[in-house]
Formats: sequence, C-alpha cells, structure tokens
Amino acid sequence: MEPLKSLIAIVGPTASGKTDVAIELAKMIKGEVISADSMLVYRQMNIGTAKPTLDEMQGIPHHMIDIVDPDEEFSVAMYQSEVEELINEITNVGNLPILVGGTGLYVRSVIDHYDFTPPSKENHLREELKLKAERVGPEAMHRKLSEVDPESALRLHPNDLRRVIRALEVYYQTGKTISEYQYINKVDKPKYNLKMFGLTMDRQLLYKRIEQRVDIMLQKGLIDEVKNLMQQYETWGTALQGLGYKEIIGYLKGEYSLQEATEILKRNTRRFAKRQLTWFRADKRIHWVNIECFENKKAIAKEIVKQMAGDLLTT
Repeated sequence: MEPLKSLIAIVGPTASGKTDVAIELAKMIKGEVISADSMLVYRQMNIGTAKPTLDEMQGIPHHMIDIVDPDEEFSVAMYQSEVEELINEITNVGNLPILVGGTGLYVRSVIDHYDFTPPSKENHLREELKLKAERVGPEAMHRKLSEVDPESALRLHPNDLRRVIRALEVYYQTGKTISEYQYINKVDKPKYNLKMFGLTMDRQLLYKRIEQRVDIMLQKGLIDEVKNLMQQYETWGTALQGLGYKEIIGYLKGEYSLQEATEILKRNTRRFAKRQLTWFRADKRIHWVNIECFENKKAIAKEIVKQMAGDLLTT
C-alpha cells in the first residue's frame, strides 16, 4: 500500500506570526508554503491582508496567493481541489508542503475528508429565506443559524448573508448542518501523514499585536489601497467582507470618522481572533506552541522541527 504523503500545518489566530515561522521552518526542512488564508487569494489586496512580500518570502515558494481578482468568487471547494493537486506536485519534487493560515474551513477541507458536492437547491426555500432576511435583518438570520448550526455561525460573519442563507437552506432541506453534510464521517483512513502546530500566546499580548498590526497597515497606505480598489471594481464579491476593507469602506463613505473606523477594525479583528482560537482549540490534533517561550521565530521553527523528529522527516 502506498504510504501517505506528509503534510505539516501551522495554524493559529491572526497576528500570531504563522507566516514568519513557516518561512523559517521551510528553510530548515526544504518546504514550500501553501496559504490557508481566504483573503490572500485576492490580487491587489495586499496591505489589509498582511500579504507577505517577495522579500519577506525569502525565496521560499508560496502557493494560493494572488489567485483571483477581488470581484471574482472563490470557494472552499475550489481551494480544496487546487491544494490537493499542489500537495502532490510539491511532494513529487521531494519537498514538504506546509499548510499555513487561519481560515479554519480551508485547513479542514485539506486535512479531512470533505465532500463539497452541494445538495440539490430548492429555489422556493431560498427565496423564502431571502424574504425573511429582508424583514428581520442579517443579525437575526445569523442568530437563527447559531441555534441550528453553531459551527457554521462561528465561521460566518453576520453580514455574509448569502452564505448564512445557504447554511440555513442546507439545514432545513436535509436536517443536517452544512458541516455535517460536507464531512464524510465513514472514511477512517487519514488523508495525509499530518503534523499540526498551533501558535498561541497570552490573550492580551495577542490583542496588542493585533492593534499594532492595524496601525502599521494604516501607515503603509491601507486607505489608498481601498480607494484604488473601489475605483477599479464595481462589485467585490466576498472580498468586500474582508477585515480591514469593509471598515475602511465605511470611513470612505462617510459613515464614521477614521478614528472610529480604526477602533472598529481593531475590535473586529480581536473578535475574529477569538473565533479562530475557538475553532482551532476544538481540534485535538494540534500541538500548541506558546511563542512567548521562545526568543524568536527561528527558535519556534526549531522547536517544530524537534517535535517532528522521527516522524515526518523520516517518512
């Protein structure tokens, strides 16, 4: 029987330093980085997504970055298909794939057996849900989703009404949550020889890093980036919901001041990090690494190599 392909995953909340650690790790083990961040797939969205520059990549191959334009839709099913091919290609040239990011469903779509073949769509049910959303608003629809499918509600923003309605539609149509439908529980064999690592730190330190990151984004020209995107694209698709973009759009439309937009962005990012931690804490396969215990990102990468010794590196 053919041995399982090796895969390393580095996960954790936003601003925890995942990309930096992954680059150091890749240099040590002949690895290639595969982004598992749903916002890095969009071209021209660089500052607000904290997209690594070519210099920051330090010659390490990075994949699943700058895949589509901001007005194009990109689904987790498309992500899963492309990454599974990438893992084969990276492995075939003798390198180790390193899956890196904070989008929980993107990570799970790769490491677990998910089937994204959609159930049949009942248009009348969808239309009924849309009409209800017009009456009660997106927050109420999101609360309803929290009652029947808390896992999906955790990963979906209340303003992402299209996906909230889709998740409700699947539940009412099948009696199962969209996550239950997508996960093939009967498959026992793992997809990969997997090692997962999560980066963690004191919550207040994380929040401080988040606030510093927001300040740096603004200094680098986030407002001009958003202005240019608004001028170039009439519609943004899902990209419009991205952290750092919807808040600045609100400011540019005169809905609130720049100071208010900055505070809203920092608050929303803190809440997002909290949701990410909740998602990843539920996965018992993750080996957590407290970054406060190490001098720098290179030392963290060395710790990961140490924990992998005798496992992935010898397969």
